[in-house]
Amino acid sequence: MTIASLQTLVDRLQARFAGKISGSWIAHGEATIEVAPEQLVETCLALRDEDDFSFEQLSDLCGVDYSAYGRADWETQETTSTGFSRGVSKDVFQKRDPNEKHQLAVVYHLLSLKHNRRLRLRCLLENNPPVIPSVIDIWSSANWYEREAFDLFGILFEGHPDLRRILTDYGFVGHPFRKDFPLEGNVEVRYDPEKQRVIYQPVTITNRVLVPKVIREDNRYTDDVETGDS
Repeated sequence: MTIASLQTLVDRLQARFAGKISGSWIAHGEATIEVAPEQLVETCLALRDEDDFSFEQLSDLCGVDYSAYGRADWETQETTSTGFSRGVSKDVFQKRDPNEKHQLAVVYHLLSLKHNRRLRLRCLLENNPPVIPSVIDIWSSANWYEREAFDLFGILFEGHPDLRRILTDYGFVGHPFRKDFPLEGNVEVRYDPEKQRVIYQPVTITNRVLVPKVIREDNRYTDDVETGDS
């Protein structure tokens, strides 16, 4: 879509959902609107059923964790001979208030086959635990998407008929796509020969800093190397 047609869509959305959407903009070649969780179901029904929009397909749904958005845990202008860690230490998160609300969001990507256009819809969640209505009754494709967002981000989709983990194991602790989830995880599994089954235990690995190998001398770039035919 052209910028003009995208702006026309945004203007139409603003007029139709005046007072119900908290923001609208154009980014990355798509129109985006933001709604509160309590307005989600009503807005999605209108986006699917009204002829001006006809977003009959939910092509994607994902969670986003904004709790560390815009914050750099390490910054560098140049690398050094000792290298630097790309990981975040536990100390960074231990300094945060454990009662701080996660600012999670759910992002929906909608497709209108009738009008050949797309729309991005975002809901910010500041409640803890994060709860949002399920849209599975509007788009059945939301089933596994919502389970994935629940598994990886801990977002609860109210009204989902089968909300359980889909990628991690049943005994998995935590939600691995949250910013406060430790890089090494919380638990690990191993086979116990005495119990003759797989058991869970506290994680035993630790983060390590990977130092890139720096080649200081290379005869390919030495001036006194003979380059004649042998």
